[in-house]
Amino acid sequence: MTFDEGQGYVLLSTLAVPLVAALVLLLLPGGFKGGIRWVSLITGAILLGTSTYIFVAYQADGDIFQMELRWAWIENVSFLGENGVSLYLGVDGISSLMALLTGIVAFAGTLVSWKVDYRPKDFFILYWVLIAGVYGTFFSLDLFFFFFFYELAVVPLYLLIGVWGSTRKEYGAMKLTMMLVGGSVLMWIGIFAVVAEADLGTFSLPELWQAGEDGVLGENFQKIFFPFFVVGCGVLAALWPFHTWSPDGHMSAPTAVSMVHAGVLMKLGSFGIIRLGIQMMPEGAEFWMPALMVLGTIGAVYGAVGALTQRDFKLVSGYSSVSHMGYVLMGLATLSAIGLTGASLQMFSHGVMTALVFLLIGALYDQAHTRDLKDFGGIAKVMPLWVIAYVIAGLANVGLPGLSGFTAEFHIFVGTFQTYPVFGGLGILAAALAAGYMLRMFSIVFFGPLNPRWQELRDVNPMEAIAGLLLVGSIVVMGVWWSLFTDRLAETVLNLPGVS
Repeated sequence: MTFDEGQGYVLLSTLAVPLVAALVLLLLPGGFKGGIRWVSLITGAILLGTSTYIFVAYQADGDIFQMELRWAWIENVSFLGENGVSLYLGVDGISSLMALLTGIVAFAGTLVSWKVDYRPKDFFILYWVLIAGVYGTFFSLDLFFFFFFYELAVVPLYLLIGVWGSTRKEYGAMKLTMMLVGGSVLMWIGIFAVVAEADLGTFSLPELWQAGEDGVLGENFQKIFFPFFVVGCGVLAALWPFHTWSPDGHMSAPTAVSMVHAGVLMKLGSFGIIRLGIQMMPEGAEFWMPALMVLGTIGAVYGAVGALTQRDFKLVSGYSSVSHMGYVLMGLATLSAIGLTGASLQMFSHGVMTALVFLLIGALYDQAHTRDLKDFGGIAKVMPLWVIAYVIAGLANVGLPGLSGFTAEFHIFVGTFQTYPVFGGLGILAAALAAGYMLRMFSIVFFGPLNPRWQELRDVNPMEAIAGLLLVGSIVVMGVWWSLFTDRLAETVLNLPGVS
């Protein structure tokens, strides 16, 4: 199958659709709730379609970057040259996979948000601005716009959690925002240092990557400024010990925001480590990756232990996310092709798996108004479809063969054992602990005698069922059809500087 060279407009359209939707919603009356929901549902469906197209259209045997589109914005001003700042879009194997993840989770979140009744217009405007920021970050090949879209994805979280959240929502929203902005400050310092040191008069990422490989960005410079990007982006990727915002943010966020937050936004952090760290500062990466391996492994084990001790559904999943993002960081730290492939697969696997978990937790909380595990028991008798979906997500979480978690973790652990065997063993320990907290949850909540208090619980509604099926399908497809994903990642990963 061949695709024409005009596909850059597919990326531009995918980026523009959520922004246009936000503008349309801005013009609709707030009381027109049905119209607001349908505009959002159509927007989500379009994004799912274009994201799937981007992933399928990406040719594994073609150029590394495809569907490129470049529009000059600022040029020949002061120190900026001909290619100063541009809206420069393109995808490689990793970002095409992340685009697919975003489309799946954004559409599922839209279905779940059909029942949002309090100020739905404002909710969906912020939601689509956030989604636009996510796509822009994954598509950007210009450092300025990379940072711009990165921030655009983060800023709406404060209002989405603070207004539509639950429990300690103001605290969770403020803590999340302050820590993520702190990470962004480090990135901003690093960006200006890189542009000044390279002295190319451009923010073009490919040119800056080449400067890193050619030694224009010197070895000492890379060693000094590599941590600015890894810590700055790592905050959003739940890098230990900068992870503490994550469980609180998950606990406070409304359902769709939890799904997007855990399913997609945390991946911006690990994606940033690849783009701004590994690709731009290969010598800095080689020097600092042992430290990242230590922190990633601590996060994986610590998150699993934390999840094992929690009683709140969302806190279990929040600490589980910290653990699984630790696996991603371990895979990146190997600087091996199989480890980086595993990290990329884990970004997708954890995204769809955790989105499904938060969807199901939200569906239960809307009826029960509690998330305490000890309050439940035997709900498989009244919510069988809900329990089946949760069990699938839980088994993917622990790496059951045939599901996406195994596909990703297999690559990560092989890569880790090849490079850092001791840390590979600790990663396996974290996976064993994951089985412990998942089986503990199953036994407490799903099975045994039914608590009479929950006799009237209803199973998932049609919108939740459609979203759940989409996410379950994604988990199964990755679990049984590895090559669909690994073939698209292979050339991208092998061409990353310093990767063996």
